[in-house]
Amino acid sequence: MSSGIRVKICGLSTAEDVRAAAEAGARYVGFVFFPKSPRNVTIEQARDLAVEVPLGVAKVALTVNADNDLLDAITGAVPLDMIQLHGSESPERVTEVKKRYGLPVMKVVGLSGADDLSRIAEYETVADQILVDAKAPKDADLPGGNGLSFDWRLLEGREWAVPWMLAGGLHAGNVAEAIARTGTRQVDLSSGVESAPGVKDPQKIKEFMQAALA
Repeated sequence: MSSGIRVKICGLSTAEDVRAAAEAGARYVGFVFFPKSPRNVTIEQARDLAVEVPLGVAKVALTVNADNDLLDAITGAVPLDMIQLHGSESPERVTEVKKRYGLPVMKVVGLSGADDLSRIAEYETVADQILVDAKAPKDADLPGGNGLSFDWRLLEGREWAVPWMLAGGLHAGNVAEAIARTGTRQVDLSSGVESAPGVKDPQKIKEFMQAALA
């Protein structure tokens, strides 16, 4: 397992989830603060979970168009390493969040076709990392975690000014192809290691990590 691929497992909600992700070799764990998500956690839950995260594993707060009051509450209670903005936040909002909280910011950009690639350029000068995900359908309740993928050929040979991460419908059966096709060094998933929405499966986590790091 020396491939250099870094894995983020998002939507963790129990101490068992955290242990399974960390023991399998995840480099990031994500906590979701979005009430519509089956993976949503309270600030108190996230604080308790963060204590379980080993040193060397980055703790990421996923938020969707969160205002300062919510971000103040989250960052004031939960020891975090990064904020993930998964809504329609503007480049100006990314800059504002970075300055206000002094934490690295990962901005999610949804892709469905080549026309969406230009949006990455809007954020790569202000975000610390870019997460390239499948664009959610217009009628979707969730901006991510829908198990959808996009045409990975859109990313072939592309480079950006900041580190980036691939998400969207990844699972143990396709992650090796996704890495080979896109050249990504980081991958993110949530539903791909679940037995039901919001319920992480330790065996699926282990199998995904083995496939990603092979």
